[in-house]
Amino acid sequence: MERIYIGMGSNLADPAEQLRSAIEALGQLPLTELVGVSAFYQSDSLLPGQPRYTNAVAALDSTLAPLDLLDALHAIENGRGRERLERWGPRTLDLDIVLFGDRLIDEPRLKVPHYHLQERAFVLYPLAELAPADLRLADGRSLSDLLAACPFVGLERLPSN
Repeated sequence: MERIYIGMGSNLADPAEQLRSAIEALGQLPLTELVGVSAFYQSDSLLPGQPRYTNAVAALDSTLAPLDLLDALHAIENGRGRERLERWGPRTLDLDIVLFGDRLIDEPRLKVPHYHLQERAFVLYPLAELAPADLRLADGRSLSDLLAACPFVGLERLPSN
């Protein structure tokens, strides 16, 4: 079993419900146990003019191979109406593998640790709720250093899931 962290986001079609549905689907993946979910956060879109996102992070323990998990996440997204029309465009559901155990993965379809992680407060702060305080990424960076360099700006922690 490996500990895997999944970043989740939605800004269309009742975003909080989209995340709750995704959490339920993650809990039903084969060879996988859902072990935790962060609080939900709202964040501004990376592109102007889009609705705010609702974000969270889920922790899984799994024996699935990375690309098999990626395919399962894409199936969950597609089941919730995800359309890939525009990079960083609005979406019903976005599920990203943020960390996969202590692996560095550099495949055409999958980069882990997730690229731009250090710039994504909407991933780092929910991740910090679930991960050990002394977490080190496979590339040697510490979560605490990433948090210190990425202020809690543009985020709003929502009261409950």
